[in-house]
Amino acid sequence: MKDIGQKEYIFGNMFTLANRMQVLGDKEDPNITIKQWLFIAIILKFGDRSLAISEISALIGNSRQNVKKMAVILEKQGFVQLIKDSKDARMIRVCLTKKCMDYFEKREEVERLFIDKLFNGFDEDLLRGFYNGLVKLSDNIAEMEKQNEKEE
Repeated sequence: MKDIGQKEYIFGNMFTLANRMQVLGDKEDPNITIKQWLFIAIILKFGDRSLAISEISALIGNSRQNVKKMAVILEKQGFVQLIKDSKDARMIRVCLTKKCMDYFEKREEVERLFIDKLFNGFDEDLLRGFYNGLVKLSDNIAEMEKQNEKEE
């Protein structure tokens, strides 16, 4: 087999690493999956503002239907509340509940340790370079998405 280049290695390995991180993350908490954690973390990042399903979908990079399914599951668990928008009844907004806030406050140290283990051995330069590379990759993907939208 011909040696693959660094770009190809990174491209393929990102999928494998994402799956492996998901499996590890799912083992950390029997009550919530890593994808549900990401869903909630994105909402938390926006503070008190409740986000619409479509906004969360765009931020996560997942279909609106899959995000809605996840929101319904999280609502049944008591972590979120789904509310129709006051100005547009077709739009559903997601609000975090007190139960959710309390739950994640108690888990803060466990989550910090998970992230620290994940990046064990990364010095500041490696971490900064990796971060900058991901930001650039993200920008490139956004640009490619725009091009695809124009072509459709």
